[in-house]
Amino acid sequence: MKWRALMLTLTLLLLGCSTEVEKAPRSLPIPLQWRDQFGPSAPVEAGWWHAFGDPALNRLVEQGLRNNPDILIARSRVDQYRAQLRAANGGDYPTLQVGANATHARAMSPVTGQPYEYAVFQGLLEANYEVDLWGARSNSIEAARQSLAAQQAAASAAELTIASSVASGYMTLVALDEQLRVTRGTLASRENSLRLAKRQYDAGYSSRQEWLQSASEYQTAKAQIPQLQHQVAQQENALSVLVGMNPRQIARSRAFDHLMPQSLPAVLPSALLQRRPDIVQAERTLLAADASLRSSQAKLLPSLNLTASGTLQSRQLYQLLENPFRLWSIGGSVLAPIFNREALTAQVDVSMSQRNQALYAYEKTVRNAFSEVNNDLDAIDRGQQQLKELETQLWVTQESLRIAHNRYQNGYASYLDELDAQRTLFTTQLNLVQVKNNLLLAQIDLYRALGGGWQPSP
Repeated sequence: MKWRALMLTLTLLLLGCSTEVEKAPRSLPIPLQWRDQFGPSAPVEAGWWHAFGDPALNRLVEQGLRNNPDILIARSRVDQYRAQLRAANGGDYPTLQVGANATHARAMSPVTGQPYEYAVFQGLLEANYEVDLWGARSNSIEAARQSLAAQQAAASAAELTIASSVASGYMTLVALDEQLRVTRGTLASRENSLRLAKRQYDAGYSSRQEWLQSASEYQTAKAQIPQLQHQVAQQENALSVLVGMNPRQIARSRAFDHLMPQSLPAVLPSALLQRRPDIVQAERTLLAADASLRSSQAKLLPSLNLTASGTLQSRQLYQLLENPFRLWSIGGSVLAPIFNREALTAQVDVSMSQRNQALYAYEKTVRNAFSEVNNDLDAIDRGQQQLKELETQLWVTQESLRIAHNRYQNGYASYLDELDAQRTLFTTQLNLVQVKNNLLLAQIDLYRALGGGWQPSP
């Protein structure tokens, strides 16, 4: 009775121990919708990059998903955490140790006083099991299980990031090709204007100043080609590394006009973010931290350890299992932390701090996700408006250049009018390519922000 009262008092004392770190409460309001809703409904394939209808893009993304080093590292890390879970599960079983011992000795007989030799053979079997009274071990296993789920989500996040990065890099590369095509077209047009200005100057219909201005504009366009070619090479090298290849040329479509942004659905529910891998990872990390905290708190309580052992002994090896001396023992012990209580309490504080950090990280990840989606939706909306205005401006500048060229060729206007029209058209063409590329990049980023496409999981 005295021992029982002592154990009860000790347990209540340990249960009353409080830690210094307080548990942070959850406070994350989830909005029911985004800031803006617009666009017609449009289904999207599971492999969202296929929606752009470019076979070269499809092949490049799939190659990146197979060979990118970051994805391979993430998958290998999943294997590591899966092995750690197996190790944690293995700790839930009793430990069993088997041993054998053989002794050969020479001794003096107390009866005859003569020396004699003898041999002793022993077989040992010992089992040990700590009863999980308070859930320390089961919570440790749950923490390992949630950590594995977090790493699996991290691998999915890496795949989504690489797919969107490859798609964005590919769109930028094709846009650079289009800028290079526009610049070369402008260079050819200015070469024709330069020849015309030279003829007008030689015939005395224009001044040398107009001829030199035409030559200056021609050289300006020509000087931009090497810079664009360098940017194309840089983008090809970056894409090559991204998909797990050495730097090389990238096979791609030359039809930038055929790459059009996709239609957005009328409603994008905020519940789509529940499948976003980084949010799943943060959530699983938080659950793992909660389980680790419960495990640390359980270690402050007394533990029950059961032990069983048996020994087989014989002077003849072949008789070890036939007629041996059989010795066995079964016992149990209750151990309560006393002198190492401060270390265990500190570990609880560490676990509580890690849990709070995981909670704050989860809330930050969710809020960043909502911000990214809203930013992408707004970028797509404004980009579509800007693209429409630039297309109208392109038609106006082309018509203005046609009129200015005819007037200059027939001697009704100076070359400055045509020069201004050429500059405006060139700038408008480049702006149109850049805005369209920005629109495509914003849509790709929206795919990424929503966890891949915008159809809710079935």
